Amino acid sequence: MLPTRRLLLVLLAPALLLALGNLDATFLALALLALLAALGAVGLDWSLLVRPGTITVRRRHEPRLSLGADNLIQLDVANGGPRPLRFVLRDGTPPDCRASALYLAGSAPPGGSTTLRYTLRPLRRGDHQFGDAVLRWDGPLGLVRRQATVPLAEPVKVYPNLLELRKYDLLARRGRLQEAGLRAARRFGTGTEFESLREYQPDDDYRRINWKATARRGRPMTAEFETERSQNVLAVLDAGRLMATEVGGLTKLDHALNTSLMLAYVAALRGDRVGLLAFSDRVLAYLPPRRGRRAFLAMLATLYNLAPEPVEPDFDRAFQFLATRQMRRSLLVLFTDLTDRDASSALVRHLARLARQHLAVCVTLADPVVLAAATATPTTTAAVYERVVAARLLEERAEVLGALRQRGVITLDVPADRLTVAVVNKYLELKARTQL
Repeated sequence: MLPTRRLLLVLLAPALLLALGNLDATFLALALLALLAALGAVGLDWSLLVRPGTITVRRRHEPRLSLGADNLIQLDVANGGPRPLRFVLRDGTPPDCRASALYLAGSAPPGGSTTLRYTLRPLRRGDHQFGDAVLRWDGPLGLVRRQATVPLAEPVKVYPNLLELRKYDLLARRGRLQEAGLRAARRFGTGTEFESLREYQPDDDYRRINWKATARRGRPMTAEFETERSQNVLAVLDAGRLMATEVGGLTKLDHALNTSLMLAYVAALRGDRVGLLAFSDRVLAYLPPRRGRRAFLAMLATLYNLAPEPVEPDFDRAFQFLATRQMRRSLLVLFTDLTDRDASSALVRHLARLARQHLAVCVTLADPVVLAAATATPTTTAAVYERVVAARLLEERAEVLGALRQRGVITLDVPADRLTVAVVNKYLELKARTQL
């Protein structure tokens, strides 16, 4: 039993009469009567309280929560008692999650139920745990309050942002992908995948002549090509220490994971084979490119619990591992971060080598803290040094990106809030031009 504010106010009357008892003994009798009346009201209110056994609470949510998104959580409160139920409920939210409301107030009629809603924003992927809920409700007179713990503890998994995939599906079905910043994918040319040979016709492009077949058959032969139906798209994720830096409440690796899944989802819908390579100072996970929904689900199960490690990434080991896979020409999208020229030399060297066989894209997240420091007006000596260092970091970053572009590597350096749109648009552009 817990007292309410109303009960405290009711008890002020006997206390006041008791204080006046020093002046007249009559007040002592009145105080005793008032106290007995208050105790009787408390007993009545307690007896009329809805019993805990008649109250049921059920929590509803998606089987997988999405990282960095507002996930809807619903609590159904059913009142099996004969009197109305007025209550306040606090849910046992998992750690590393931000709830839109700590306390939820509501009421349920006799024999009825009500649904409370709030949103939960997880800040870390992996396995989490909901705790028990705590329910408080008042008696009909508002003098006493009862509290009970509702056993609702359950495990829950936090995955990369799956809500963005549903948003993409919805916009795609309505033909409104432009609202998400995505461009329409148009196909250019006649493709580059060999289909068959036929005799040369006067209006054929002479560049399509197959000279080996012409020499064998003694007459001009031209090659027929078709647009590639299935190509390899491989997301390569750096899970080293630099990817643990937080941008907008999430780590850079979290942003890269969300974008990788969206890229894989869009590529799978277009019939491409999608795969994954994650590494730090060693290879953490590898999924060879495969086609279909199973490939995407395997990628999702692999990535949901991947965490950055406090080590330097070993680009030599990662790219040597990739070279032994003997994949055909593919689109390789590397998500990483850049430091100075010397530390990035291995990255430039290996990406330049890969760009000879594959179409390589290097994706980096622009750090808003460094950008702000480089453009801020300094007011102190420390601020001057910070601006100089930030400007130097940006200059070296630009040099590394320029070196990659000179060696045939496509680069994307964008803020976290525009990362997914930029990467998916680049994929659609490359897909439309059949450059994979």
